[in-house]
Amino acid sequence: MFLKLENRPCLVVGAGRVGERKLKSLLRVGARVTVVAPRGTAGVQRLAKSAAILWRRRSFSARDLNGMFLVVAATSSNTVNTKVFEHARRRGILCNAVDDPSHCDFFYPAVVRRGILQIAISTGGSSPELASRLRKELETCYGPEYGPWLDDLGQRRKRLLLITPAEKRKVLLRRLASRRAFERFLGQAKSGLSDT
Repeated sequence: MFLKLENRPCLVVGAGRVGERKLKSLLRVGARVTVVAPRGTAGVQRLAKSAAILWRRRSFSARDLNGMFLVVAATSSNTVNTKVFEHARRRGILCNAVDDPSHCDFFYPAVVRRGILQIAISTGGSSPELASRLRKELETCYGPEYGPWLDDLGQRRKRLLLITPAEKRKVLLRRLASRRAFERFLGQAKSGLSDT
């Protein structure tokens, strides 16, 4: 499942190296991030100073969950992370307690990003290291050219949805997403570059 987090309020409890990584991933997708922690890394301090995040410099309180869409418990204390998870669960707020799969409603996948194309790998928290290794392997299989191709596919799909009868649409869309169509796109892109 991919969640649209743009402009959604998200909470990160903990501002160490792990918390910083998690909050940066939330910022990357446009979430509005609040951090609760008495201390934080230099990176967290810079983000707070630039107003990229709201930092509440204190220990977690259940009221920190008010209005949140999801929460990441990223402290070095299993007790605190469990407390965050339990409070979130009671309120119906999605929670990820880092490195504790039994206290996670969702997992952070390893993601290959090529423009708007995202290929996510999850091990259900069993082996983030394996997910990371597989991500690196997939990055060599799916190069940056997939981003522009997907943009082109999206534009073509919009046009087809407007003018093509439903029974023909599926066949045409499948053909547009084929390996052959991708290779043709690459050839056109290369000839366009050589013309300039």
